[in-house]
Amino acid sequence: MKDLNARLDHLKSLIQEEDFLLGKGLSNEVNIRIFCYGAKEEMAVRYFTEHLKNELLKCKVHIVDLYETLLSICEDKRILARIPQLEERRGKDFLAKQLERSCDAKTFAHKIVEGFGNDKDVLMITGVGKVFPFMRVHSLLNALQEEMNEKPVVVFYPGEFNGHYLKLFNQLKANEYYRAFSIV
Repeated sequence: MKDLNARLDHLKSLIQEEDFLLGKGLSNEVNIRIFCYGAKEEMAVRYFTEHLKNELLKCKVHIVDLYETLLSICEDKRILARIPQLEERRGKDFLAKQLERSCDAKTFAHKIVEGFGNDKDVLMITGVGKVFPFMRVHSLLNALQEEMNEKPVVVFYPGEFNGHYLKLFNQLKANEYYRAFSIV
């Protein structure tokens, strides 16, 4: 199933199935799935997730944009307004190191879980490419699996996942993450 729209439609059907919501068929592994797509297809995926929020589904979906999460963390730490001046004075490399230190994977995971709520059934993560290199998906998923025990997680990933390695934009060095499953 190569066509992106057909894959997205299939995903919409799949997330509403009881077996998916319960994580059946995953050999007692964590219920984390990766939906890979080409970087050129980013706008179509954004359109899909924006409209998915408003559709009547059999399940309740919580969609998290990692860039919005990063901004929210920076607001919480009261550093958001100072970022442009810090970058201008100290440079982008210094800023990147500061953000990586203050907005680590556990902070992201906690912020995501905090907004999830008990009434939601599925967590969908978008904006992976927008937060690179500050946040890496393999690190976030390692932190999230501690907090998202049984709820399914779907990561929209602009790149490749072969079951063992995540390769962002199909170009960057692959990072190992073997606990997720490819979806659609």
